[in-house]
Amino acid sequence: METRAGDPGAFAQFDLERVDSPAFVVDQARLRQNLRILAEVRDAAGIRMLSALKAFSMWSVAPLIGEYLDGVCTSGLWEARLAGEFYDGEIATYCAAYKAEDLPEICRLSDHLIFNSPGQIERFWPIIEAARARGDHFDIGLRINPLHAEGEVPRYDPCAPRSRLGFPIDQLTEEHVALVDGIHMHTLCEQDFEPLQRTWEKVFDFLEPHFGEFKWLNLGGGHHITRADYQREELVGFLRDMAEDTGAEIYMEPGEAVALDAGILVGTVLDTHWNGMDLAITDVSATCHMPDVIEAPYRPAMLGERAIDREVDEAPEGVTRLGGPSCLAGDVIGDYALPVPVEPGVRFAFLDQAHYSMVKTTTFNGVPLPSIWLWDSETDNLEQVRRFDYEDFRGRLS
Repeated sequence: METRAGDPGAFAQFDLERVDSPAFVVDQARLRQNLRILAEVRDAAGIRMLSALKAFSMWSVAPLIGEYLDGVCTSGLWEARLAGEFYDGEIATYCAAYKAEDLPEICRLSDHLIFNSPGQIERFWPIIEAARARGDHFDIGLRINPLHAEGEVPRYDPCAPRSRLGFPIDQLTEEHVALVDGIHMHTLCEQDFEPLQRTWEKVFDFLEPHFGEFKWLNLGGGHHITRADYQREELVGFLRDMAEDTGAEIYMEPGEAVALDAGILVGTVLDTHWNGMDLAITDVSATCHMPDVIEAPYRPAMLGERAIDREVDEAPEGVTRLGGPSCLAGDVIGDYALPVPVEPGVRFAFLDQAHYSMVKTTTFNGVPLPSIWLWDSETDNLEQVRRFDYEDFRGRLS
């Protein structure tokens, strides 16, 4: 999977020795820049823009997000609780399958309660009615599967064949539409405007008979709106036309676009040796700190990496294979031409690690979690937001 992010921005001047290792460093100025772009698109198109906590839930910057966006979208009870505690604005909750015992609190916290199938809505209707009877106000939504795949990797494509995510749109009936206030679809992953446009063209004929019946339409996330070459003017026109055609309020739920290129993961080389090529063990672990490196898979960009010729049969000279400290043989990050001599104690950083990496970290093997730092590249203010210790690891076990 190719990442189209990796702009070093102000991190090109950041001294990696200013923080401990491993550490996530988030640039508040770049985060604000992304939010400003999203708000400008929101205002120009006349839509609602929510931040996806599943991608970026660094709640210490919740007040900043609240300055620009209309709220957040969550993926279940715990994210909904986090949203209710720290974030301003609306809360839209979608989960592939809810537990009955969680729903009353989710109903209380959420403005939009989105289901994955009409069967769930019907099965939980008594809970929905009870919540409304006690005064909770929320809309009901249904996630659809447009049955139109645009993803580069099936694992990350909600519309891949036999996907469990979303109700197949060719099964949608008038009875199903009568159950809901809005329709939700999330079909993209770090993509441009054209895949969204093609998806809507496939969806249009199915939904057109119901235009005027929906209070809102939610286009989910996966839109790389804040990337420099994203077609934002085309998107704005498209969203305006959609609102006019459907008579519905339009929502978008950017995740990675909120924190795109706004964070790095700083690491340290711990040891080096040779086994057919130069190898280095680092305190950054793919499996513990950047699991998408293995799951996607993809190769994260490195801050200041030297240019090399990769069109060769053997590893180019000066390239080192970086791996983590865990016992997993596959805990390999990739092959890099580091900008510094590869020896124990040197620092390096991977780019674009604020979204998804931070929310997916684990302590497998007792590997420590990276600390979290907030830096403002405009003022150079730097503060440690969170440091994890042994008690955090122990507290997950029993």
